[in-house]
Amino acid sequence: MSHLNLWKHHVGRVPESVWEQADLETLVLADNDLSEISEQIGRLTRLRMLDLGHNKLTVLPDSLGDLAGLTDFLYLHDNRLSSLPASLQRLTKLRYLNISGNAFETLPECICGMAGLIELRACDNGLIWLPDSVARLSRLRELHLRNNRLTSLPESIGELRELRQIDLRANPLTDLPDALAALPRLEKLDLRWIPALPLPAWAADLELRGCLIYR
Repeated sequence: MSHLNLWKHHVGRVPESVWEQADLETLVLADNDLSEISEQIGRLTRLRMLDLGHNKLTVLPDSLGDLAGLTDFLYLHDNRLSSLPASLQRLTKLRYLNISGNAFETLPECICGMAGLIELRACDNGLIWLPDSVARLSRLRELHLRNNRLTSLPESIGELRELRQIDLRANPLTDLPDALAALPRLEKLDLRWIPALPLPAWAADLELRGCLIYR
């Protein structure tokens, strides 16, 4: 069996037999009232997609970084996480990560080591700043940061040359870095629900290039 879907089974604890299924490529454990994940998950090295969303997790095992085959999706949204194990930086082939609906105040540094990320969702957290090292996500196409506490963005965001979409809705931003104007592939910049943010002069140039700016 290569796929196991235990969505909404409300098991409370993952059966030990799950960690013995070494051929698993997809594992869905969402909506199960889980408060912990065993270090044994590191044995599932063929996993390509892992869904741990909508649980009660406050920590994750270091062995999650051993899942070298994790390439498609990692869902960690709607838990109680405020940090991630540094070992996750080894997931360099992962393309999609969702950490929305947790308790992060800053973007975990290990995420900036996930060089293969194409889409990052970190909405509905308590993010107050982004590290300059976010620039290491050179393949990123979508960055979703809705409903955080960001008042500014690092200039290094201008190094994300593959960015197509940035969602900044409902953040208390007071200005935007000029570096955003230089993003050559930007198609959508969402600035709704930010009443104190003046629209910079370079926004008109972005729109002339075909970028949709939502206000």
